[in-house]
Amino acid sequence: MTDIVKEQAQLLSVKDGYRCLIPDLYKGEIGVDAEEASHLMGKLDFMNAVEEMKLAIQFLKEEGSPLVGITGFCMGGALSFAAASKGADVACIAPFYGIPDAQYFDTTAIKVPVQAHFGRKDANAGFSDPATAEANAKKMTEAGCEMDLVLYESGGHAFMNFGMQGGEEKLTSCGFPLPVKADVDLAWGNLSTFLAKHLNPKA
Repeated sequence: MTDIVKEQAQLLSVKDGYRCLIPDLYKGEIGVDAEEASHLMGKLDFMNAVEEMKLAIQFLKEEGSPLVGITGFCMGGALSFAAASKGADVACIAPFYGIPDAQYFDTTAIKVPVQAHFGRKDANAGFSDPATAEANAKKMTEAGCEMDLVLYESGGHAFMNFGMQGGEEKLTSCGFPLPVKADVDLAWGNLSTFLAKHLNPKA
């Protein structure tokens, strides 16, 4: 649960008025560089993480949120797909640059609207590169899922870190390309419109 993730949640809360809950799936552990973050993600029990996300959704509903959506970045994006594929009680999901292992999570089983965000310059083959994103979207659409894939021309992996405190340095240190601000602004705008449609249907 990094400062950037907290800032992203705060942005959604302040800008759009959502109650945001970030489940601490790593129990306080933080990867300070790309290698450590990859190691943490590799050893995460995705099945258990999905169950913890379901509990978080239940908590939000019990605390007065009639509709809940999931968004997440990298591992959080993959977990958004994963939770929805396992029947999480959500109204929609908006994953960013991450797809779970198809051996364990069938994204074609998702029954709620999806807006998926990926960068055309993402080089994480098999996880978040454009070809993988497009193949997954095609598979979901052919299965009848309500799937909207948005590809951002200047986006590399983790491009939504851009504009956050220390985000540019984080991207550079990980060897990811810096996006143009217009693409990041567009992604925030797309996310805002999508969540408003499905979480505030009477607005």
